[in-house]
Amino acid sequence: MSVRIQYAYLKQQTWLYRRNYPVEMQAVLGAALKQSLKTGDAKVAKVRAAEVNAKYEEIVAKAREGVVLGRPEPIRVSPKVFAPVVVIGRLPVAKLAKDYLAKRAKDLQPGGYKSVRFSVGLFASAYGDRQVAQVSREDAASFVRRLGDLSKDVGKSYRAKGLGLDQLVKISSGQKILPQTQRRIVTQVGHFLDWVVYQGELAGNPFSTVRVEGKAKVHSYVAPTDEEVRRLVGLADPVIGDVLKVCLLSGMRSGEAVGLVREDLVWKGNLGWFAWVRPNAVRSLKTDAAERLVPLHSALTAVLGRRPEGERLFPELSVSLVTKRFAKLKVQVGVDRPGLVFHSSRKWFVTECERAGVPEHWTASIVGHQSARSENRMTYGIYSAGISDEQKREIVEKVGLPWHP
Repeated sequence: MSVRIQYAYLKQQTWLYRRNYPVEMQAVLGAALKQSLKTGDAKVAKVRAAEVNAKYEEIVAKAREGVVLGRPEPIRVSPKVFAPVVVIGRLPVAKLAKDYLAKRAKDLQPGGYKSVRFSVGLFASAYGDRQVAQVSREDAASFVRRLGDLSKDVGKSYRAKGLGLDQLVKISSGQKILPQTQRRIVTQVGHFLDWVVYQGELAGNPFSTVRVEGKAKVHSYVAPTDEEVRRLVGLADPVIGDVLKVCLLSGMRSGEAVGLVREDLVWKGNLGWFAWVRPNAVRSLKTDAAERLVPLHSALTAVLGRRPEGERLFPELSVSLVTKRFAKLKVQVGVDRPGLVFHSSRKWFVTECERAGVPEHWTASIVGHQSARSENRMTYGIYSAGISDEQKREIVEKVGLPWHP
C-alpha cells in the first residue's frame, strides 16, 4: 500500500510538496508554495512536509496582516531548512510619499501636481511615521471622516501653510469641505497607495473599499450678463484685461490663452489671424478635441499689438494668477455672484454663438468640445472634415463685446 502524505507526492523517487495559497493572496504570493523535500524516504518526507506546512501557515497569517509577504526560495536540507521570507511593508509612509510626489512632479502640470501634493501631504501628515503596512482600513475610514471636518477654504489661508491634517481640523470653521473635494482627495490618496502596492511595498490598498458618503452638490458655471461683461472689460485691468478679452472673444480656456506663444499665431491673409491651440512647452491640452485653429476676432488685433515681444504672449500670467485676479475684479465692480468665475468667459462666448444662431457642432469646433450633434458623434467625426476657416471667421465675428460698436 502506497504511503500518503498531505500536500506531498512522490515524483521520480523524490517527494515534492505543493499547497495552493488562498485566492486573495495569489497576486502577491503566487499560486502555490512548492518545495522539494529532498528525499525519497517516506518517513523523512512526512516530517519535512509537516515543517513546510507550518511555514505555509505562518506565511499566510502574516500576509493577511499585511506585514510579511513573499515567495520563499526552495528550502535547503542543511544547514537551514527554510530560506527567509521577503519582508515588505516596513518603509514609512512619509518616505514613500516623498518618492511618489517626486515622480508625479515629472508627470503632471503644476496645477495638477499641486492638487496631488496637497492630498498626499494630508495623508502623510496623519500617518507619515507609520510603516505603510500598519495603515489599516480603519485608518483609511478615520482619514475620510476627518476630511469632512475641514472647512472649505482652510487650505487657502496663510495660517494653514505647513500644517497637517489634525492642525487644519482644529483651525477649521465655517462651511465644510464639499463632498466632491473629499472624493478627489480620497481618490488621489488611493492612487498613491495603488502605486505603493505596484512597487511591492504593500499587499493591498486599504482605501480600496472606503467611500465618501456625502452627496455631491454640483455648482455650474454661470454666463456673465452683458452688463457684467461691460463692467469687467471696462476696468481695462493691466494684469488680466487683455487675456480676458481674448477668452471672451474666442472661447479659449484660461490655460489655453496664457499658454499661447508667438509660433501659435497663424496669419491667413484676408482671413486674418488665427491661434493654433496645441500642446507646447508652456502647457498641455485638456482633451484631443482641444487642439484646433481659432480665429482671433478683429477686435483683438489691437490687443495683440500691445503684447510685449517675446516667445510667450502673456509671459507674466499663470492660470492661478488669472483666476485669483478675476475673483478680486468681480468684487471690485460689484458682480460677485455664485458660479461667476473666469471660466464663465468661455460660457459667455458659447451663449453668444447660440444667440446668433450658430449650429452647436460649429461652435464646438471653435471652443474645442466634442459635438453632441447626433447620438453617433464618433461616426460623424470620422466622415466630416469640419467647417472651413471662412465659416469659423464668420462665427467669431458675430460675437462682439457689449461696449464694442
